[in-house]
Amino acid sequence: MKSRDIGLALIVVFIWGINFSAIKVGLEALPPLLFSALRFAVVAFPAVLFVPFPKTSVWNVLGVGLFLGVLKFGLLFMAMKADASAGLSSLILQAQVFFTIGLSVLIYKEVISRYQTLGMLVAIVGFGLFFLESDGNITLIGLSMILAAAFCWGIANTIMKRMQGVNLLHFMVWVSVIPPIPLLLMSYLTESSEPWILMSTAKLDIWLALGYVSYLSTLLAFALWGYLLKTYPAATVTPFALLIPVVGMITASLMLGEGMTEPEMFGAGLIFMGLSICVMGGRWLKMNVKTVEELI
Repeated sequence: MKSRDIGLALIVVFIWGINFSAIKVGLEALPPLLFSALRFAVVAFPAVLFVPFPKTSVWNVLGVGLFLGVLKFGLLFMAMKADASAGLSSLILQAQVFFTIGLSVLIYKEVISRYQTLGMLVAIVGFGLFFLESDGNITLIGLSMILAAAFCWGIANTIMKRMQGVNLLHFMVWVSVIPPIPLLLMSYLTESSEPWILMSTAKLDIWLALGYVSYLSTLLAFALWGYLLKTYPAATVTPFALLIPVVGMITASLMLGEGMTEPEMFGAGLIFMGLSICVMGGRWLKMNVKTVEELI
């Protein structure tokens, strides 16, 4: 992997890691469904007027728009509003890796490796510790909602997995057209019938947070990630995603003063270990064997 592209991968990691703290800032003044709707509206307009429709089925756009835009981000934002810290959200959401693997086995008949099985079992133990922890930085409702959001992300991944030769920047712009209307409708019915008043009283930091999650986290980061995935094998690129929760938890600690209880730290460690084994287990073993052979 070229040095420049390693730098681009690290830029994406930092953008997506900081994104959770930016979301938390935005949710201080705006309700979650309204904030999520605005996020996609900003991405979609006016870009959709200038970006051609991606070379894929309209059903792929609708599917990803529903599962990624409406359900995944709606559930994530609602959980982060009151039931989950930014740092833990950045880690637990990575359960999408396991859901994506499981759905790929069911839908595409892919074979799951023993490392992926081991990694998922280790992570399940870590998630179980959060269910046992009743007084921490995440509630059972928040944990359940983020896991549901991760499952929806996994469904979106399986939809995108079957697409070939699609410009992901164009695709994300058109995907972003789908969520605003249903999210605004749900926000109107459940959060506030006067969204304009909420938006008019929001301070500058709220709008900066909205701009961050819209332009940097959605458009720029997804475009860079798409370029890397098209340029290199997925096995070369995806391990960088393991750094996202690391950046997310460090950023949440520095920006928001978040901490973790001892059971949460232990559970987070097991989840991260499970993710690492799942993504890089086989390569770690080969690297260690090669190192031993060189020493001999």
